[in-house]
Amino acid sequence: MSLLQASSLEYQKKAVKLHLWESRYWNLLLHMVDGESEIDDPNFFFAKDGKTNAKNELNATLDALLHETRFDDNASACKFPARTYWLAHELNITDLPEVHCTKYNKILKRLAPKSATLVFPSAHINSPASMFGHTFIRINSRYKSKLLAYAINYAADADPTKENGTIFAIKGLFGGYYGNYSLLPYSEKLKEYRDSEQRDIWEYDLDLNKAETLSMVRHIWELNGTHSRYYFLTENCSYNMLWLIEIARPSLYLREHFHFEVIPLETIHVVKEENIIIAESYRPSKRTTLLKYEELIESQNIHYVKELVNSDVDVEKFLEDTTITMQQEQYILEASIEYLEYSYSKTKMSKEQYLKIFHTLTKSRAILGKGNILKIETPNNPIISHRAIRTSIGAGVRDGKGIGFLGLRPAYHDLEDSDVGFLRGTQIEFLTILLSYNKETSIELEKATLLSIASITQRSEFFSGLSWRMHTGWDKNSFQEKSNFTGSVGVGFGIGNKFAYIYALVEPFFYITDTLTGGAGATLGLVIDKYKFMSTNIEATQRLYDTGRTQSLVHLTQSFRLSQNFQMKLQYTYKDRYSDSVEANEQTYRAVLNYYY
Repeated sequence: MSLLQASSLEYQKKAVKLHLWESRYWNLLLHMVDGESEIDDPNFFFAKDGKTNAKNELNATLDALLHETRFDDNASACKFPARTYWLAHELNITDLPEVHCTKYNKILKRLAPKSATLVFPSAHINSPASMFGHTFIRINSRYKSKLLAYAINYAADADPTKENGTIFAIKGLFGGYYGNYSLLPYSEKLKEYRDSEQRDIWEYDLDLNKAETLSMVRHIWELNGTHSRYYFLTENCSYNMLWLIEIARPSLYLREHFHFEVIPLETIHVVKEENIIIAESYRPSKRTTLLKYEELIESQNIHYVKELVNSDVDVEKFLEDTTITMQQEQYILEASIEYLEYSYSKTKMSKEQYLKIFHTLTKSRAILGKGNILKIETPNNPIISHRAIRTSIGAGVRDGKGIGFLGLRPAYHDLEDSDVGFLRGTQIEFLTILLSYNKETSIELEKATLLSIASITQRSEFFSGLSWRMHTGWDKNSFQEKSNFTGSVGVGFGIGNKFAYIYALVEPFFYITDTLTGGAGATLGLVIDKYKFMSTNIEATQRLYDTGRTQSLVHLTQSFRLSQNFQMKLQYTYKDRYSDSVEANEQTYRAVLNYYY
């Protein structure tokens, strides 16, 4: 037996004596949950059964580290610096072979890890795949500028713009994609989320010291090039960020807060609960910035922004216009530069066109000298938003008779919830159940939503996206009083201001009753959400069925935000009914208390 073999056996015996394979940190390094690793890449393991056997993987790792055959970047110690560091410390290993980890040391020097920040790009209003938001981690260095830092991201290896939306959703729900880690300059991630996707950025500095951040970076390197199955609702971007934070500080049990879905915003709440957020900051999106310029530029001048970008107006002639004040010219040129960058990010022009126009606009803006600094009001922090799971209890009167309600929604937000901390006009909820009770019919199913998504985009001078929503599940909105399976999808437009927004939609629908019934509805809605403590929702729909009959539906809700996770709603609904050749209507008044957790 060689000295190296004897040494390996000695350390393995010591590890067995210490039951190291059972330690929390070793299982964290392997991403083990209930005896099986969530890493699906065989290259992550040394033992053939390493995915399901933590003890064999530990012994195989010791063998590999002590019996190196390559001493460059391909060495086991270079590929797995976190395992190497931890095992050497726990077993007091002093005779590891000398290796030269050029690539790892180069990255480590570039990162210069000092602390970490959890970054939350808010929801993307026109992308169902991004309506939950997203999280990634920024590794802060010794440099003062955060733009010089690097970001750790985990995402599905998929492009939703190049696949059918339904197929994309199904594959994402059932692990049809692999997820990969990536290490990119933070400035590139800002361009992607803040500029291209128009998403506000929230940054939450974590209470992790230099040594803890370095532990995280060591493990990130081990995950480089590996893949795992990506599940939109569970093993997603945010869930994998929690793994990294626990690696940095093993005393944290962040993942144990989740049993079903892992929603990005919920992970921010959980990190807050664990008291490891020490500072918060906000970076407005390109969209938010342009909307602010819309407020500042006078209505008779707003057209110049697009015209300057499209070269429909000569910049010199614009500057010579004496009817426009100096401050307005400054705002218009600044907005033009922002809109130009936004247009280029959307590939609406070539790089050559962009650079030419950019040079002209920035040069012209510089001529005008220093102006007022753009002040964008910080919106409500997502961390004060309501939680995802909602339980509802209510009571009221339906057609003169008492009725009670009990509901449960696992996730996550609808237009009648308080939008404090959420993106205005967005809704995404699934598996919602609402039951009713009265003396005559006992318990009935009011609705059971499989999936409901809404994106009410407020059109503006610079943004003209369509509003849309879809719904599938069971409800009692048909002519019959019992619940029937239904599906609908609608499209339209919305406009608004700081006080309220309105929307109009055309919505084809179908019901499965005794027969298949279809039709189309025209919906007009109003949401008044100026005040943080209350909101008003009014919606009226006129339907035309394929039988030729028409139906009116009216829904009014006055909501009060009692606290972060309590809401009181007063509601009125009107529905046309038609049964046994008798036309009637149904009116319901109710008060509902919602609790979010």
